[in-house]
Formats: sequence, structure tokens, C-alpha cells
Amino acid sequence: MNGNNPYAGAPGVVEAGRPEEVDLTTDQKDALRQAVATIVTRTESYLPDGYAVGSELSYGANGPQATVAVQPPIGHAVSAGFSPDLEDIEAGLDDEDREEVARGLAASAADQVMSAVGDDLEPTAR
Repeated sequence: MNGNNPYAGAPGVVEAGRPEEVDLTTDQKDALRQAVATIVTRTESYLPDGYAVGSELSYGANGPQATVAVQPPIGHAVSAGFSPDLEDIEAGLDDEDREEVARGLAASAADQVMSAVGDDLEPTAR
């Protein structure tokens, strides 16, 4: 029975089923905030007015988690979340990865608008 218990383990050792808590330094938190702010700014640069872009950072038992979301003027919201490792935070999140996330979010938000509107649009000019 003891082998089936996810919290079994020797005293003082991280128990199975429970992740080791990760504490970030102030510099690491600032670096993560800056990386997420860059993704938000780049996503906004790809979209016209009317799209709301925001982010959220949380620090839990599983480490830091970042989410960037876009609410298009019509259609469903889209989001991207990630949990960077301490090594990624210390080395700095890759600029290519940030750009890829921003482009993907902008494209997904635009697709949501196109799906919601459909093919019923009348051109306003030629």
C-alpha cells in the first residue's frame, strides 16, 4: 500500500508527487517580466486597434508561469502560456521564441475575427 501513496518518502526529502518549490530572485522576476512585456508589445505591433493584449505572471509551487492573451474585437480570446526553467530565465528568453509567440498570437487572434465574421462581408470600396 505504501508504494501506491504519491506522498511516500523519507523525511526531509522532496516527496513524490510534490514538486520542489522554486524561489526567484528579484533580478530573475524582473527579467521574466521584461520578456513577457516584450511579447505583449510585439503582439500589439502586429494587430490593429481594437485588440486587447494582456499578460499575467504567477509564481507557484511549479515555478513561474507566464500567460499572454489577446481578446479580438469579435470572436474568442486566444492565449499562450509557458513555464520557463531557471536556466532560461538566467540566460534570458530567446528573442526568436518571443517573436514566434507574438506572431502566433496575432495570427490566431486575426483568425478568430475572420472565423466569427465569415464570408458575409461586403467590400466598402474597390
